[in-house]
Amino acid sequence: MPRKKSVTLQSLAAELGLSVHTVSKALRGMPGMSEQTRHEVLSTARKFGYRTKDQEHSLAVEHIPLFPNRQRKFKLVFTGVSGFSRLNQILVGGVQEKLSEYGHTIDMVMVPASGSRAETFEAWAEQNNLMYADGVFIPPMIDPTVEDLLLKLPLPRMLLNFPSAACEADSVIWDVGTAIRQSVRHLVASGHRNILYMGNISGHRGFRLRWQSFVESMKEAGLDAAPDGHITHGIPDQEVLITQVKNKLSSLGATAILNAIHQNLAWIYHACSASGKRIPDDYSLISLQHEPNEFVPQLTRPLLPIYETGVRAAERMLWRLANPSLPYEHLMLQGTFFEGDTVRPLRA
Repeated sequence: MPRKKSVTLQSLAAELGLSVHTVSKALRGMPGMSEQTRHEVLSTARKFGYRTKDQEHSLAVEHIPLFPNRQRKFKLVFTGVSGFSRLNQILVGGVQEKLSEYGHTIDMVMVPASGSRAETFEAWAEQNNLMYADGVFIPPMIDPTVEDLLLKLPLPRMLLNFPSAACEADSVIWDVGTAIRQSVRHLVASGHRNILYMGNISGHRGFRLRWQSFVESMKEAGLDAAPDGHITHGIPDQEVLITQVKNKLSSLGATAILNAIHQNLAWIYHACSASGKRIPDDYSLISLQHEPNEFVPQLTRPLLPIYETGVRAAERMLWRLANPSLPYEHLMLQGTFFEGDTVRPLRA
């Protein structure tokens, strides 16, 4: 991998086909370009190991060496099929890219169902050399029992999730609370006051935070949000889900839908179509998605910085290794908002 010595702003600009001025603005976080262009500039800079003087100064302040004298090895632990989800793939991609900049590696290991018990977890950890790792990353959607066991390990732990109360570990997560607030404000500003919320509000800390943020945002707009007026529980039968969507839209007199769980998107379209309704002609729609949807590329949505969470988590893990005695930190990354074509202003 090229080191910064052989990479300049001019060579980055030539690689990207952009002006030096645009590349410089992107690296300094200044406005005046699309999010896609900014992402391409930052990704290319990371790929070639380019760092600004301010970035090098920040690393020096945090005692993180630019060129470490030994390779560190980390583990990312998951349970069940969630480890192979697209969400975790995006997260791990960010973690891997940042760690590889410094010559470090990360392995993914799965805890089987039998390993979720305290008496068998220790044997599993020994078999997978967990105690020889330099640190452990704990992704979202992991079995709560396994999460508790991992958080008790005498290793640096990085939680890629919202921390529980008094969690004794560092955490980095994308800010779904702000994403919901951005969505409600956008719908209200477009004239929508009857907004159907869709998303299970139990089971995961992030799910509960989404609902709380929806209620608070509606209250700020002078609107009510009682749980029984919305779809706030998991529905395993998709036909039942479709029926509930149709019934709730009708009973609420909804003009807009805020979908908080990305898997529901296709069924929302199916339910509206079955009712002879169209998006956005009859119902406006905002949906929280992990990444752009190829079937609805112009979907209005908050942009969730999932990949960037992985990058930031790797940075904070290296910071923790360099600063073992400092207090735990819990970081939330706020994304921007994409105004697509699935929300229409409500006619008076």
